Amino acid sequence: MSATHAATAARSGRKIVLWRHGQTSWNLERRFQGSTDIELTETGLAQARRSARLLASLKPDAIVASDLKRAAATAAELSAVTGLPVAHTEALRETYAGEWQGLTHEEIVEKYGEQYAAWKRGEPVRRGGGELETEVADRAAPVVLDHTGRLPANGTLVVVSHGGTIRTTIGRLLGLEAHSWESLGGLSNCCWSVLGEGARGWRLLEHNAGTLPEPVLGDDD
Repeated sequence: MSATHAATAARSGRKIVLWRHGQTSWNLERRFQGSTDIELTETGLAQARRSARLLASLKPDAIVASDLKRAAATAAELSAVTGLPVAHTEALRETYAGEWQGLTHEEIVEKYGEQYAAWKRGEPVRRGGGELETEVADRAAPVVLDHTGRLPANGTLVVVSHGGTIRTTIGRLLGLEAHSWESLGGLSNCCWSVLGEGARGWRLLEHNAGTLPEPVLGDDD
């Protein structure tokens, strides 16, 4: 096997598990959190503990997480089970959404209807005067790739973050146009998506999963 083929083979086994934090009170109220630092509910903590036990069986090699309380507390549950340290970073925080933060879905539609509609159409919108989705990907995706680059052959990285940040990061790593990122859909609390690296780059293996990935049989049949 040539050096190039050997390097490709090593890369092809790496995986990234992008795990959304557990439930918060603002999630229940459908209130836009953004970069507001909201803690987990008791239910959210229980979700994190359950999911951590499942994800630990994947034998992850590293954990990196947003430094916001809801993500850090979720990551701490996986750290407790695996013994792995957690690298915390602001780069994985949720989208800063300015005046939208703290508002319910209904309040956003009522006060910022045109802006909301434009965002849903896939237009570049600074929701509430905050970040563009591409700016979120600009800060988050390089951090994920940096930590992935430190993995051993066939290694697994768990990224603990937020729904919007995970979606934009997946979109960027898959090479999708920004206007189509919304098509990936949202993640439920404490669910995850899995990317695997192959010969032609990253592939989406699982999305919004709450159980361990199953082998894909007959992928192109």
